[in-house]
Amino acid sequence: MKKLYDLLVNLWFLKSKVTNFIKLSLFKVKTGKNLKINGGLFLKGRGLLEVGDDVTINSNYFFNPIGGQTFTSIVVGKNAKLSIGDRVGISNTAIYCAQEIVIKNNVLIGGDCKIYDTDFHSVKIEDRLAIPEQNIQTKPVFIASGVFIGTGSIILKGVKIGENSVVAAGSVVSKSIPANEIWGGNPIKFIKRII
Repeated sequence: MKKLYDLLVNLWFLKSKVTNFIKLSLFKVKTGKNLKINGGLFLKGRGLLEVGDDVTINSNYFFNPIGGQTFTSIVVGKNAKLSIGDRVGISNTAIYCAQEIVIKNNVLIGGDCKIYDTDFHSVKIEDRLAIPEQNIQTKPVFIASGVFIGTGSIILKGVKIGENSVVAAGSVVSKSIPANEIWGGNPIKFIKRII
């Protein structure tokens, strides 16, 4: 029974690898060396996606059960740019890039996080009812090297997170965070300096 289970798991992994390779090719993703994608990646959009060396993306609860039943989805809109640096780890996370998101080197993004550089909709009803919808706010997101984003956190448009900082699990990050600090909560607030 174990041999049959192992065979089925290996076939499923092989299918994911093949479909991920096809998606990366179709979307003309620029990838560095040793990209490892565990599970099926959801990829959409016509923007520019660049991925550095030694990046690991978990996209299934089998590889990281902390994200629950989620998977990794990456959407890069037309004329938008998403840049992921070297040695980045991403687990079961949703990234939606309408303008620009930069994730530098050695960043860890925990399970079930969300990173958005857009509001998706206008706050004014007349703009939401327009076809197409008008005045949707976007601002770039910048995540510096060495940042750790705890599980279930949401990073919103216009945020800059400084080097080596930590975002506590379940936080809603609506304002920028300086380097070498721990922040957490909803709304997010300063907790302490990292010594």
